[in-house]
Amino acid sequence: MLEDKVVIVTGAHRGLGQAYAIEAARLGAKVVAGDILDCGDTVRQIEADGGTAIGVELDVTKMGTVSAMAESAIDAFGDINVLVNNAALYGGLTGGRFDQLDEDEWDRCMNVNVKGIWNCCKAVVPHMRNSGGGSIVNVASLAATYGLPFVLHYTTSKAAVIGLTRGLARELGRGEIRINAIAPTAVVTEGTAEFFGDKMDGAMDVIKNDQSLKRNPHPEDMIGTVMWLASDASAFVTGQTIAIDGGTVMS
Repeated sequence: MLEDKVVIVTGAHRGLGQAYAIEAARLGAKVVAGDILDCGDTVRQIEADGGTAIGVELDVTKMGTVSAMAESAIDAFGDINVLVNNAALYGGLTGGRFDQLDEDEWDRCMNVNVKGIWNCCKAVVPHMRNSGGGSIVNVASLAATYGLPFVLHYTTSKAAVIGLTRGLARELGRGEIRINAIAPTAVVTEGTAEFFGDKMDGAMDVIKNDQSLKRNPHPEDMIGTVMWLASDASAFVTGQTIAIDGGTVMS
């Protein structure tokens, strides 16, 4: 499905980002795994399975490291065909009433979750144009489509991701560059455990009970949609936000 494509995955140190990177390599892609934390384990797992990958140090809020990531991809593999914008501030956020949220944390959330995607697109799109096209997959959230309260900074940042996706789809279409988003519910990962803390079990039960499919998803439930959007199988799909939420929000 992704044979000979060069796929960049941000936030690939662990969790969903790591799962996307490993699956892309399994489907034949050459993978660039980027994160502010070391991606050595992700690369080792890919190589152990016979795949090809490099790890790069990446802070999506700093254009210098984002540009360096793109150049590393070109130096190593000669092209960039797919960008999966998975990096986000999530697990370490502190919730609360909207008027009690910490202003610095609000700014950090917007900086990583929105500006980070903007930065990555700026670095990668010129290379995709030179190659005649490409696919960008942004990670939004059920928080935006549902309207999750008491984490308004996170909810707002993910709503911005959807708007960015739609606007960029109109800008980039002439260059055969597609850009779509997914809006997943809470997935059983380390980040979700950090986000909910000791309220994890109760929160996941509440979320599950509001779904048509009465189970909590794991990373493998997200992979298929992301790989489809990354591949040529979705060649006429752009500007869309696909809910992967077990039937919570239906539109």
